[in-house]
Amino acid sequence: MRTARIERKTHETDIFVELNLDGTGQFDVSTGIGFLDHMVEQFSRHSLIDLTCRIKGDLHVDQHHTTEDCALAIGQALTQALGDKGGIVRYGHAYSPMDETLSRVAVDISGRPYFVWKAAFTQARLGEMDTELFEHWFHSIAQTAGLTLHIELLYGANNHHICESIYKGFARAMRAAVEIDPRKQGAVPSTKGILGG
Repeated sequence: MRTARIERKTHETDIFVELNLDGTGQFDVSTGIGFLDHMVEQFSRHSLIDLTCRIKGDLHVDQHHTTEDCALAIGQALTQALGDKGGIVRYGHAYSPMDETLSRVAVDISGRPYFVWKAAFTQARLGEMDTELFEHWFHSIAQTAGLTLHIELLYGANNHHICESIYKGFARAMRAAVEIDPRKQGAVPSTKGILGG
């Protein structure tokens, strides 16, 4: 089982994350931010990665630390669960339609973090969450999980649909990328023999 457990406590947040890459999309998410819970649940369900993510954060300050540390901890857990990345497909991509919205997400579990974001929102908040934090969440997870991650909104109007389309696209891309390819017989998917170097 490719699993991980992260416990991370700072003056800003207290986080517990567990995940199983070979799960069925079961989740237990509680960040204190309702809309973030909804998006992280979408990630788990559509990636089939079982995920527990419980956070107590300094929401009396703002939502930045909680959102950022959520992504950092999930990224650390992904790295831990992937190990040396032997046998994985490595690449994944998804077109994710949601009503009038269409987004495209492509990921390479390269070990070399790089992030491209081509999306925008037309309102400052979704529920109680600042929309500027969604870009930061993806940037943070790309950094700690060592992902080359490209996210592009092709078109869309409804801000809720835009955000959910992106999270579901990321989930589907990650589902493909973390899968074990039996033809690789456990080999690391790089001519260098390692990923991240």
